[in-house]
Amino acid sequence: MAWNPQPTALQEVLTIIHETTENNVPLPLDQILNNLTRQPEYAAYLAHILTAMPQEDESIRSVAAYLLKNNARLILDASPEEYVKSALLRALGGDSVMIRAAAGPVILSFLGVLEPRNWPECLSQLVKMLDCPDLEKQEAALDVLEKACEDYPRKLDVEIGGTRPLDLMIPIFLSFTDHQSSKMRSHAVACLSNFVHVNFECYADTFMRCLLRRTIDQDPSVRRPVCRAFVSLALAYPQMLIPEMGNVAEFMLDAMQDKDENIALPATEFWLTVSQNPGIAPSLRLNKVAPALLDRIIHYEDIVLCREGDADHPPLTDTQPDNKPRQYGAKSRGFDRDARSEPSAEAPKPCIEAYGEETIDWDDDDEFRGDESNIRRCAAKALDALARHFDQGLLDVLLAPLKDKLGSNDWLQRESGILALGAISEGCIKAIEPHLPTFVPYLINALDDSTYLVRSTSCWTLGSYVEWIAQPISDEHQQKYFVPTMKGLLRMVLDNNKEVQEAGCCTFVTLEEAAGIELAPYIELILHDLLGALDMYDGKNLLLLYDAIATLADVVGRKLSNSIYVELLMPPLTDRWAKLKDEDVKLTPLLECLASVAIALGQAFLPYGPPLFRKCYSTILHYQQYQQNPDLEEPDKPSLVAALSLLAGLTQGLGMSLESLISQSQPNLLMPVTTCLRHPKAAVRQSAYALVGEMAVSCFTLLKPHIPGIMAQLMLQLDSEPVLEFVDVSNNAAWSAGEVALRCGRDDPEFRHWVPSLISRLILILLDPEASSLHVNAAVSIGRIGLRNTDLVAPRLPEFALAWCTVMYDITDNEEKESAFRGLCTMLRVNPAGISKSLLWVCNIIVHWTQPSPPLNKIFATALQTLKRHDETSWSAQVAAFPPLIQEQLATRYGV
Repeated sequence: MAWNPQPTALQEVLTIIHETTENNVPLPLDQILNNLTRQPEYAAYLAHILTAMPQEDESIRSVAAYLLKNNARLILDASPEEYVKSALLRALGGDSVMIRAAAGPVILSFLGVLEPRNWPECLSQLVKMLDCPDLEKQEAALDVLEKACEDYPRKLDVEIGGTRPLDLMIPIFLSFTDHQSSKMRSHAVACLSNFVHVNFECYADTFMRCLLRRTIDQDPSVRRPVCRAFVSLALAYPQMLIPEMGNVAEFMLDAMQDKDENIALPATEFWLTVSQNPGIAPSLRLNKVAPALLDRIIHYEDIVLCREGDADHPPLTDTQPDNKPRQYGAKSRGFDRDARSEPSAEAPKPCIEAYGEETIDWDDDDEFRGDESNIRRCAAKALDALARHFDQGLLDVLLAPLKDKLGSNDWLQRESGILALGAISEGCIKAIEPHLPTFVPYLINALDDSTYLVRSTSCWTLGSYVEWIAQPISDEHQQKYFVPTMKGLLRMVLDNNKEVQEAGCCTFVTLEEAAGIELAPYIELILHDLLGALDMYDGKNLLLLYDAIATLADVVGRKLSNSIYVELLMPPLTDRWAKLKDEDVKLTPLLECLASVAIALGQAFLPYGPPLFRKCYSTILHYQQYQQNPDLEEPDKPSLVAALSLLAGLTQGLGMSLESLISQSQPNLLMPVTTCLRHPKAAVRQSAYALVGEMAVSCFTLLKPHIPGIMAQLMLQLDSEPVLEFVDVSNNAAWSAGEVALRCGRDDPEFRHWVPSLISRLILILLDPEASSLHVNAAVSIGRIGLRNTDLVAPRLPEFALAWCTVMYDITDNEEKESAFRGLCTMLRVNPAGISKSLLWVCNIIVHWTQPSPPLNKIFATALQTLKRHDETSWSAQVAAFPPLIQEQLATRYGV
């Protein structure tokens, strides 16, 4: 359409572009936007400079395109819009290579903003350009189409004016896969790959035949998209690959060895994809694929070159980003609260994931995250998948080449063999177990290798076999495998290479968790080495070290309270605490560690408790004061979380011994704690409710006067559909409610006030299939509240009995589960009719207990007799239809 710029405005835009370009400074986009983007014709001026001012240098015109691309949303309000769009299409079809290259990204951005349905002329023009006799213009059009197919595949899968553009475009792309130009072939295959998951059924077979023809294509630019296309087909149409697996496998095995990583990586991903598909996996040529994957696990040359010079074990110093604070959160409490809890979403546990990749979450900084897209990692994951499918079959193929690698004089080969041994550990564990008496000593010896990468990878692979290593089969097994592994990993903790320290710490934590109380005889040795590393570590490795100390405390429990161990452990930890300032990021993980130590030491922690209590109290009191006076500086979330977590640890470890400290606190500790129950951050509320629950367990008399204020806040957390970040808050609140109910006593008038609303919320959670992560704590708390307030909860049995039984069926037997079942049985005696439609489920979960305690077994018997007497006719009819095993258990164990 006709449009003419105003000379003054045009000159203003040109002046800014010239000044910034000629002075070689970044474009003052803010200035341009503030002054010009409010003008509806601004986009038209830029388009005019790009396409209608050949007298300007092409670099100036390209800057105009750059500005258009970065401000693509201007097209929504541009005036005249049609001039801008048509100008861009003219630029793409022009003779200047540079201008075509500048116009392409702008068109792509506009397509994203407008969506193809609102700019059909663009698609028509791009397709029309594919018939242009000028090959370079064809390539320019197809390049834009490829990127559009990649960025907006579903936006292109639409009907425009009664026709579907893809029905025209896909056949053209298919024909171009045989184009004489390698660039056109490459673009065409890439375009098609993006539609494999979008209404592609009628084209899939043709595309497959096109790809098979391209397997003989030697041009790297074509081989790359062909590899990716086969991966897409393996995901979307795996059955199509089976008849052609011979040809495809030959191509992919060859591509996997390509020196071009952009070809080798998707070829390796292909094997990972098909290995994970049980329908395709049997058609694999395992004897060729597995050794090829084994060979691709080796380190890249460029990585190795960057890590040369390891013969003297040079230390790696901490870099500044390593010292970023970890995002801590409270443990999610529940009926398993004494077991080591899984980390919350906000506080991932530091560890080394499979294939040596780090999973520590350093805020949003990707620098320290595992690389999800490297050949080595992908090949290892593919071997893992094959191991899960083939087990013994894979080991039969790999055992000989694996032993060759492990025995090689080349450390690169040895390291890759060690990594492969770890990669297949889970899937091949039954097949590989007879070989572990040979492999485990090899791995222990490899911990002394002169190359730190071998030491690091050996740590990780040992971690894959700790369940076998730590099993208490015999003294001989322990002395031959367990003790040398433990000592070897402790040496790695003290290694002067940072990566080895990290791997050693992480794997030692894994060993601690597997060995549990079996570590008790070695506590002094372990403490000596872990504490010896305190002065060596900094940054993220220090967090790992704290985790290792905390895990030791968790697994050995009260065994740690021996005075010898206490004197070894506490001085260095408290010395570190005393030297840290309140704002130091290292304080939070130290307090988290001390929380676990306090629980393990129990009363032995009492001499160290008062200063730590006062420190934690001061932190949460500061938050209460900030709430009253926002002019004060707000305490940060990690400090509050750590303070509340340590108070929970002190409470669990010291119990009523805290009474004097709490009574001396002014205001009373529970006042600022109640304030924290309302904190806007989920991690703080989660920690606060964990503290409430622990106080209910260990020192309820100190908590009871504050129940009304606590319950008012707790009710607000019991949401059947919490957002993800609030799930652990709801869990801790539900758990705390059950602990409080259990200790308030039967028919406590103060607590009864909350029971109807509390039960209503818990039932909603229990019945909501979307709240599965909250079901267990909700069910346990319903049982406990029903135990103490039976008359208020029993009438509602018909609402929740079936769901309750379903959730509780597979829960580990323990004291807290027992209290919930006692509550169920008490409610059954009051309202036996309430489970008339759930009788089978109730009987099933009762006989499912393997070894109920004698008191609980007696309660079960009484409850079942009550149910039978309530309506013997109905009882007999229903029990007669039960599975025979349940009938037998009811008769032999309970005489009903």
